[in-house]
Amino acid sequence: MARPSIFLVGRSSLDLRHALPSTGLWANRNFMHLWGAETVSQFGSQSTPVLLPLLAAITLGASPFQMGLLATAAGLPTLLFGFVAGAWVDRLPRRTVMLVADLGRAATLLMIPAAALVDILSMTMLVLVTFAVGIQTVFFNAAYVSILPNLVAQVELPDANGKLYSSQSVAQVAAPALAGSLIGIVTAPIVVILNAIAFAWSALFIRKIVVREQGASSSKTDRHFWREVREGVSALWSSPMLRSTTLATATINLAGYIFLSVYVLYMTGRLGLSATGVGFVYASGGVGALIGSVIAPRLPRRIGLGRTLVVAAVAQGVFGGTVPLAIAVPDLALPLVVAAEFMQWLWLVVFFVNVVSLRQSITPNRLLGRVAASNQVITGGMAPIGSFLGGVIGSAVSVEASLIVGIVGMFLAGGWIVWSPVGQLRSLPPMPVE
Repeated sequence: MARPSIFLVGRSSLDLRHALPSTGLWANRNFMHLWGAETVSQFGSQSTPVLLPLLAAITLGASPFQMGLLATAAGLPTLLFGFVAGAWVDRLPRRTVMLVADLGRAATLLMIPAAALVDILSMTMLVLVTFAVGIQTVFFNAAYVSILPNLVAQVELPDANGKLYSSQSVAQVAAPALAGSLIGIVTAPIVVILNAIAFAWSALFIRKIVVREQGASSSKTDRHFWREVREGVSALWSSPMLRSTTLATATINLAGYIFLSVYVLYMTGRLGLSATGVGFVYASGGVGALIGSVIAPRLPRRIGLGRTLVVAAVAQGVFGGTVPLAIAVPDLALPLVVAAEFMQWLWLVVFFVNVVSLRQSITPNRLLGRVAASNQVITGGMAPIGSFLGGVIGSAVSVEASLIVGIVGMFLAGGWIVWSPVGQLRSLPPMPVE
């Protein structure tokens, strides 16, 4: 039996999303199409950061400076276009934004094998392609997070986000390894074609989504672009719940990238792990993330939403503490770092799934894109700052000092939740009236 539509005549989508009983996401064709699109898109997104640098190093013989430029081109779009993307996502049909972004990424990536075919591929082109793909990914991410509350009932949001995160977790483990293996078999430009096909396949799923959106785009009067951008930032910052979860996520990202900046150096230099050992450590994190995506929607029903977020935020910091212990117990070095990676990612995904569900639930529909994009800029902007600080601390003091600062920071992130209204929540609050 098909799931009843949430867009019935005579009632607003917000009322119905809150009122309709859940009949399960497996019967919701729109969500299944979104999930399919996100799954395929994640394989493309997760492999691109590995694929393009390998192409630069192997095919073009890039210098360290050029590799740095490539990494910068991948990270800049979030900071430069995040706020703009949010405003446009709230103005335009989000399904259309996702469709254009996927087709755009496919077409942009195909420029690489085309250039390689006529022998004009260069680092300049690779940097520009990386930057363009990054811009379109920013728009896609803002749109897909914002369209979800229009496709599922409010009570289904945690389960829906858990399923979406499960795809991301599988892609996190499989996509980089798959891309690296395929390059050795069929060359990098051919793998880029497969990557482009993944984004085009995602677009086919999105095209099947049928949704009537009710957002800011429905109003044509009294519109000012930069005022709308500021409105999204203001909505994020003025809400005690949104502000505290954003600050907690930003703190986790800042501390996490301080930690990650020297993590590989620590594992290879201090612990003496081989490349296979390092790969095994990262793979264990993907498995933990997958399990976290399964338990994330269930845990709040047992212990409450606020308590789940507090436990998850504190636990991911606590389990990171086993990493420095590996030096003191060298015989258990690999099991200790594997356990830390597994448990940290498990609790991180529990935290992220429920934070995203809370944000989607309490944000007015017309502001979903701008609030999601503002959150993306603030939290994602911590990555380059944390990486820089981690390198400075590691150089000035020691690698272990960077790890400890990162672990302490991740542990303290839970304080933003404890001392906010979020910590008292038993379940998702009622959806706001437009």
